[in-house]
Amino acid sequence: MRPAGGGWWACRADRAGPGTDYAFSLDGGPPWADPRSAFQPQGVHGPSRVVHHASFTWHDSGWRGVLLPGSVLYECHVGTFSADGTFDGAIQHLQHLADLGVDIIELLPVAEFPGCRGWGYDGVDLFAPHHAYGGPEGLKRLVDAAHAQGIGVVMDVVYNHLGPDGNYLQEFGPYFSDRYQTQWGSPAVNFDGPGSDEVRRFVIDNALMWLRDYHCDGLRLDAVHDIVDQSATHILEALAIEVNALAAHLHRPLFLIAESNLNDPRLVHSRDADGYGIDAAWADEWHYALHATLSGEATGNYEGYGPLPVLAKALRQAWVYDGTYSPNRQRVHGRPPTGLSGSQFVVYTQNHDRVGNRALGERSGVLMNDGRLRVAVALLLTSPFVPMIFQGEEWGATTPFQYFTDHENPDLARRISEGRRRELSTPGQDPDDVPDPQDPAVFERSKLDWNQPGKDHHAGLLAWHHRLIALRRQIPALTDPRLDRIKTEYDQQARWLIVRRGPVAVAANLGTRTWTFAVGPSAALLEASDPNIKQTRKGLVLPPDTVAILTGADPS
Repeated sequence: MRPAGGGWWACRADRAGPGTDYAFSLDGGPPWADPRSAFQPQGVHGPSRVVHHASFTWHDSGWRGVLLPGSVLYECHVGTFSADGTFDGAIQHLQHLADLGVDIIELLPVAEFPGCRGWGYDGVDLFAPHHAYGGPEGLKRLVDAAHAQGIGVVMDVVYNHLGPDGNYLQEFGPYFSDRYQTQWGSPAVNFDGPGSDEVRRFVIDNALMWLRDYHCDGLRLDAVHDIVDQSATHILEALAIEVNALAAHLHRPLFLIAESNLNDPRLVHSRDADGYGIDAAWADEWHYALHATLSGEATGNYEGYGPLPVLAKALRQAWVYDGTYSPNRQRVHGRPPTGLSGSQFVVYTQNHDRVGNRALGERSGVLMNDGRLRVAVALLLTSPFVPMIFQGEEWGATTPFQYFTDHENPDLARRISEGRRRELSTPGQDPDDVPDPQDPAVFERSKLDWNQPGKDHHAGLLAWHHRLIALRRQIPALTDPRLDRIKTEYDQQARWLIVRRGPVAVAANLGTRTWTFAVGPSAALLEASDPNIKQTRKGLVLPPDTVAILTGADPS
């Protein structure tokens, strides 16, 4: 290696052909992986391998991309999505997603992380697709196959921190800053201190790589509220600028989705409006309001979200706390989403965090009855936002999705296991009942059971998803992102809820008694979650835990 100026070092690798293994030794020290390694076939502690991206034969030259507004997303963890737990295994189920009507799959992080199993949020080799999933070639085959089915691919990337195991970046430069600490107790990524120009370039180049070399259509940015950057141009804004430039060059749409708990519209405001220019934000509060209402949970993250007025507000604008007092935070939180579009929010009834960060990883398919599952997805797929389905949700999967790791370092493994028990143990619960993330059985039981979709009520719930997605395609009002066209009505005591989207009304009965929704004679029922929903001269009669979608519902 030799100095190349501006904080960079250059390495002569012109004689290294594809498949060549190599490592870096700094000042006679131990061999470490290349910080920009494209493949780690032996894991985070092994040598890097040369990959020539141009050697892969793509078949998606006719792919013109996919727009985020109007799309249906599907969150997928490669290791548990198929029996094989690989990119090629995921390809086997793409037809299922295409038949369902999914537009985009969102992959949990695949950048090389320790061991053979994990969620991917402790990745350390950011440029290398995980070896156990199938490495670079496997990921390219998956994206290529998805595009052939008309499905886009979003890559979940983590730039707020790196995992501790196999993280050698600090040996190569000031990639981390002691001025800030992450919520995980590690130094924050250095986006604004001395030497940060090269760190920013490292991260932006990584983002562009997924979009350019792996033909991905967008990125989901993990927990951007944990990114500290006081530069004049925030790293998120800088990233959005370069992604837009790459989209122009590739002549297809590329987009960024950011997870943030700040409820700050500047995240998605355009740069002309002093925003960062991110395309959409995850909206956890939409999930909190819906889940608390349907499940009855009212503690932890769900504190303050149960009443119907709160759910109605979430259904209208995604964010609940918009400069109002949050009981959970014990302070005023957020800003109003004034002027934002529904397509600038991604909403969901479940996701990997909201399921996997429960002690036992229970899905809604275990926590709710079939009727409430149908109500949940009806509110999701008739919303003005970008809806996302979590893998297996479409058939009410009862397999858990739990937190699992595969750390080789025994001390780190012990600390993670103990920390998990402390964090998730509830009063009166034996901490030993919290699954040990290092136990391989935790990973195995988190895999989807693909025999379930054709069984019992699972088949009916899957058919309900099919019908709702098809209806969303047919009725323009259901994909209309204009938030000023949404109206809600509710009765907290009787527990009924109506959401009006132009000519369409979504009526749900969450009470314990039959409710009659007064509608005029011209009302037409589009979809009903239960065959016992009947239209009479007095109106539409809905039994408890049912939902109906209709037009011409104005009783006048």
